[in-house]
Amino acid sequence: MDGKDASPRGSTAQRIEAELLEDIAAGQIEAGARLDETKLAARFGVSRTPVREALSRLAAQGVLESGDRRGMRVAQYTREELAQMFEAMHEIEALCARLAAQRLTLLARSEIEAAQAECTRTARDGDLPGYLRANEAFHLSLYRATENPYIFDIASDFRRRTGPFRAKKFAATGDLIASAQSHEELLAKIFSADSNIAAEGMREHMTASFMRVLAAN
Repeated sequence: MDGKDASPRGSTAQRIEAELLEDIAAGQIEAGARLDETKLAARFGVSRTPVREALSRLAAQGVLESGDRRGMRVAQYTREELAQMFEAMHEIEALCARLAAQRLTLLARSEIEAAQAECTRTARDGDLPGYLRANEAFHLSLYRATENPYIFDIASDFRRRTGPFRAKKFAATGDLIASAQSHEELLAKIFSADSNIAAEGMREHMTASFMRVLAAN
């Protein structure tokens, strides 16, 4: 962030922003949900000032939107808007898979495999909140493997915005297990080092995901 964030208030606002982003991306805070400044201040043990700053940051990113007089809420999208976002996300994720296959380092592979191991564990346990967070970590590790911070930021932004909608596609433990298994199939293609196969594998993965999202929303 910029230099103004070096203040204690800036650091607190950043921490609140990061935690709320994680909750929204993992679907723990649903689309349309109102964020109450007073309740959030109590949750984080702070005054309303850094909470208000964190919410303003999220609004600037398009993650939150102004509601009525009751304050900010998680952004909502029509099915058409959601389809357009997934169309863009589809290609960005495919690019990430392509570049990851080309540029994969031992460190990046280790991070991806650790995230996938957590996906597998939480899926088998039927731990939906745990799986949602592990799934985010899995995709973020793929974005980092591109070694391109600009692509990382763009891809991450789409995941934040669509998080509440993607979370609804997991209705049962079987859905979690199927998702984790699809990760294994995807990773086999990425680890093959064939960038075309990796990109096509991600397109297949994202198409299946989008169809489940539309069915659930």
